[in-house]
This record gives sequence, structure tokens and C-alpha cells, in this order.
Amino acid sequence: METGGATRYSDVSYEPGDALLFGRETAGLPPEVVNGVPSETVVHIPMQPGNRSLNLSNSVALVVFEAWRQNHFAMELTDAIP
Repeated sequence: METGGATRYSDVSYEPGDALLFGRETAGLPPEVVNGVPSETVVHIPMQPGNRSLNLSNSVALVVFEAWRQNHFAMELTDAIP
């Protein structure tokens, strides 16, 4: 997840086993991380211009819930943690 991602988080098809990476609230992801992944895999949460962004915990909850919803709530969230 990154502010400059080209794809909206809700336009992604999430699959079991996908990894989600979020940066710090104050700085986002380091450039070397963002530059190290294909640009089409960098997604964003839409925000109104001029508004502050969501805090990290709210962003994680929003995206994880969408991924879980797309998978019909079948996957236990702890299944994603090795």
C-alpha cells in the first residue's frame, strides 16, 4: 500500500497467500522497497484532496477486511501468518 500506487485497493483480486505491506504512518514505505516491486502491485486507498490520510491501523483494517471479504471470509486471518 502506498499513496502513489496506481491501482485502488478495492480493484485488486486478493488470493490466499498474498502478502500485504504497509509503511510507517509518518514516512510510508522506503523508496528502495517501492522501487523493488512491480508498479502494478503497488495499490492505494483513495482519499479526498486536502484531507489527512487514514492512520496505519485503519488502513490495515480496511485492506485486510477487503481481502478477507473477497475470499468469502473463508480464510482465518492467522493462516496468513507463518
